[in-house]
Amino acid sequence: MNGTATGLRPYALRCDHRTTPLGIGGRTPFLSWRLAADDDAPRGTAPAAYRVEVTPDDDAHAGWDTGRVEDPEAIGVVYAGPALRPHTRYHWHVTVWTADGAEGRERSWFETGLDAGEWRASWIANDWTAVEVVDPPEEGERALDAHGLLPCPLLRREFSASTTPVRARLYVSARGLYEMRVNGRRVGDGELTPGWTDYRHRVQYQTYDVTALVRAGGNVLAATLADGWWSGYVGFEPRRPGAHYGGFPQFIAQLHLDYADGSSQVIGTDERWRTSDGPIRYADLLMGECHDARRAAGGWDEPGFDDRDWPAARVGDTDTATLVPSVDEPVRALAELSAVAVTRIGPERHIVDFGQNFAGRVRLTVRAPRRGQRIVIRHAETLDDDGGLYTANLRTAAATDTLITDADTVVFEPRFTYHGFRYAEVTGLAELHPGDVTGVVLHSDTPRAGTFDCADPAIRRLHENITWGQRSNFVSVPTDCPQRDERLGWLADAQVFLPTACLGADVAAFFTKWMHDVRDAQGPDGGFSNVAPRLAGVADEGAPGWGDAGVLVPWHLYRVYGDERFLADSLDAMCAWVDFVHRHNPDLVWRHKVGPHFADWLSIGRPTPREVVATAYFAHSAELTARAARVLGGDQADRAERYAALARDVRAVFTARFAGPDGRIEGDTQTAYLLALAFDLLPDDLASRAARRLAALVEEAGPGLTTGFLGVGLIAPVLDRWGRADLVHALLRRTHRPSWLYPLRHGATTIWERWDGYTEEHGFQAPAMNSFNHYALGSIGEWLYQGLAGLDQAPGSVAYRELVVRPRPFDGEPCWAEAAYDSARGRIAVRWRQDDDGFRLDVTVPPGATATVHVAGDDHAAVREGEHPAGESPGVEFVGIETAATGGKTLVYRVESGDYRFFARRTG
Repeated sequence: MNGTATGLRPYALRCDHRTTPLGIGGRTPFLSWRLAADDDAPRGTAPAAYRVEVTPDDDAHAGWDTGRVEDPEAIGVVYAGPALRPHTRYHWHVTVWTADGAEGRERSWFETGLDAGEWRASWIANDWTAVEVVDPPEEGERALDAHGLLPCPLLRREFSASTTPVRARLYVSARGLYEMRVNGRRVGDGELTPGWTDYRHRVQYQTYDVTALVRAGGNVLAATLADGWWSGYVGFEPRRPGAHYGGFPQFIAQLHLDYADGSSQVIGTDERWRTSDGPIRYADLLMGECHDARRAAGGWDEPGFDDRDWPAARVGDTDTATLVPSVDEPVRALAELSAVAVTRIGPERHIVDFGQNFAGRVRLTVRAPRRGQRIVIRHAETLDDDGGLYTANLRTAAATDTLITDADTVVFEPRFTYHGFRYAEVTGLAELHPGDVTGVVLHSDTPRAGTFDCADPAIRRLHENITWGQRSNFVSVPTDCPQRDERLGWLADAQVFLPTACLGADVAAFFTKWMHDVRDAQGPDGGFSNVAPRLAGVADEGAPGWGDAGVLVPWHLYRVYGDERFLADSLDAMCAWVDFVHRHNPDLVWRHKVGPHFADWLSIGRPTPREVVATAYFAHSAELTARAARVLGGDQADRAERYAALARDVRAVFTARFAGPDGRIEGDTQTAYLLALAFDLLPDDLASRAARRLAALVEEAGPGLTTGFLGVGLIAPVLDRWGRADLVHALLRRTHRPSWLYPLRHGATTIWERWDGYTEEHGFQAPAMNSFNHYALGSIGEWLYQGLAGLDQAPGSVAYRELVVRPRPFDGEPCWAEAAYDSARGRIAVRWRQDDDGFRLDVTVPPGATATVHVAGDDHAAVREGEHPAGESPGVEFVGIETAATGGKTLVYRVESGDYRFFARRTG
């Protein structure tokens, strides 16, 4: 894309938080941009006005033009022009001006999808009444003989195009999983499409540009289906496949062809499609995939294939009301891992170590196989004491892929399953070389947004583990773990990890989709569930801290990305949830309708009283609902006041019921104080006493932590806020359990579910619930960016309009840290170094933002910024000296957008 600029450059243009999306559904998309200053632009260069122009590619006069809008804070606008037409490409331009008239311009495009009434296709499937049941596995494989899985059907339809089309769009979905092909070529690069939703409410479809694949004359549309979340094994309750949603996969597709003469052609799924079994004998997300290469039908996806023996597809129904365009990017194969070691452990049996725990699959090259050779790949996160796979923690998930070879060299890579693993056991090959195996990493395509590094290699590795945990568990929905028979979208895990997730990647579109799942799972009484998408009978009634994610997540997304639609789309659901809790707990102590009440899940030692946890979240959700209504304004003013009053009342009851005059909270646990302080539930005098008691509890524990899932993400921000960054440093560097670094001593490459997942004394803990790839306890990642590196935004700031740069160096110790973040406003970067000479701090503030910068030291006269004394440097204003509770001092400066280099020489 071309652009011109003499001061500011708009970049990273997004439509609904996606780059050039095909097939959007909303008719009022959010068009956003980030800003960068030209290299020669002076400090303080900031936007003063913008203009957005939107035009369809076939009629430049039918568009929308905002005209010049004076708004220095703008980073996006909601489309408000003429109604967008379906399946139409729109081009849009954004122009940004500075106060002195410098202009920057950039362009992009988006394309609309089908209107609901335009579907002319039916849901089709193979003849499921006459499907051959697969053979049970051979001796030595995990028992799957009772799994009830069926072969993956092939579907095809030949058609003729009168001439080469000028435009071809293919709209595709499945109840289950699909892989689409046109004339022998794969369509798109998505994996596990169309992704997981509660199919009773929504089934996402994808839009593909297939213009280059359709030709004049004969063509063929072809698809392979698999059970996926629709009719396969889902969740941790072993069930007959199909018990949750459906009994067999179904497919729907519609191809639109436009010709140069203005005519068009539509081909949809119907009884004219033909179907057969294929070489994939079964494919299941939990159990694995079996591929029999002897059954391959060469050329089945190309024109001219003889399908006369294939029966006609069966039409299931024509209900397309639940079909909606995708709002997120799909799962993709986004990285590959080479084997770091291959170890023979028996005849035709090898263990492959990929050096990293991840979610994905193995690509295996089998050279010169014998026909009918059976090769089995099993997966595990770790090894047992004998050097074999440790699979007890997989529970009922078989995580086993099987290849039955033909006589030709083959590259086998499963297509409709994924596993969580570091190690793979390959059985059936006499020789296996490292170059023959590759780990293929799968996760939802959430573009990387942040980077972090520091002098301490252990903390650096911790950050890498957190990042890998996020990748492994963002697979269509934010799952709890990728390996065992669970992989559910637990609401608490997501809400506690979200602040870290937003810093690591651009998750706006990903969570837009998932919040639809959360709202779909909300009951008619207003109660959220514990997991989304919802599975009947799986922890239906939302627990405190779990159901509250329906409030906490949209609020945080709004603060990070500045898109008010996160609040507008969820406000009614937020209000319904708070009303649900209030209705059942009129005395404002939340003790009724608490679901399974997980409390502070997996905490250590003395438990936090459940009523303390619940009532704290009740107050917090009421407060955030009030704030959301206040942001939206207009006719939401009454709501804002009502929920603000409720929040005040619940806070008062919390203090009266649970807080003593000395600031002690009932239960006297770290998490009790963390919730009270993080959610501002106490009056100032009690809050300061509670903070001192929290610090004492941390010190008494080692210093150590005793928190579980709900408390762990709060401990660093709360201690830091009350001047005890020294305790956070101590917790961060602790290497014996419970701690973040303890798993690293045992080779962890992701975050564990439990603080004691493995111990020297007892080995593996609780195989019924012991994942080595969870992300909840990795919520310390937020503080690595915001605390240790010092890259944060002010409490009232939205989309990083007002930055706070306040690094927390280790006291008196030579060290360094750095972080960069592509915020919704532009790139932010912080790098600091502390050594014997003093403290150096480099800061980049994006256009349109300002920053409050804290420089370690107490002598303003000894601080320079670039070539100038800090008080005389352009764009820098000295604010004063700030003293922490522990006595440490920082010099505070206010800066405009631009690049800054501070140096505080050590004195004394």
